[in-house]
Amino acid sequence: MAARGSFWKPVLIAASVAIFIAVLGGTLTDTGVWYQSLIKPSWQPPDWLFGPAWTLIFALATISAVYAWRNADGRTQREWVIALFALNGFLNVLWSTLFFALKRPDWALIEVAFLWFSILLPIIAFWRFARPASLYLVPYLLWVSFAAFLNLTVVRLNAPFT
Repeated sequence: MAARGSFWKPVLIAASVAIFIAVLGGTLTDTGVWYQSLIKPSWQPPDWLFGPAWTLIFALATISAVYAWRNADGRTQREWVIALFALNGFLNVLWSTLFFALKRPDWALIEVAFLWFSILLPIIAFWRFARPASLYLVPYLLWVSFAAFLNLTVVRLNAPFT
């Protein structure tokens, strides 16, 4: 029975943390009057697409975390797995806070570089011992790359922000 519990424990923890981060980020994402008043590029995806896209990204990140955890060599490497995902979760929520809650897309544009690197870093780190964990994060990196360009475009179309 212990083996079964040890199988599901990282899955349940990773999924719970991913859901928490997603809900927190979603709570901070106010697409009300201020957001609707922003000038956005014609190529921006429809608002309804962001929820399913983030759901898929968080599901893949959860799989990545579990895979990296299970393939880590010892406690130190597992602690690095946790630290990398914790950093990414923090930066993900911080971006939503800056862009939506504080209404500062210009600050979010600076922060998105840190978010992007917080995705690239585990891709590189996990490649040595858990390649599938790295590959599961590639859609996240691509999505944030696109989101960064969208963020840049929104800033260019609407600046200055106060």
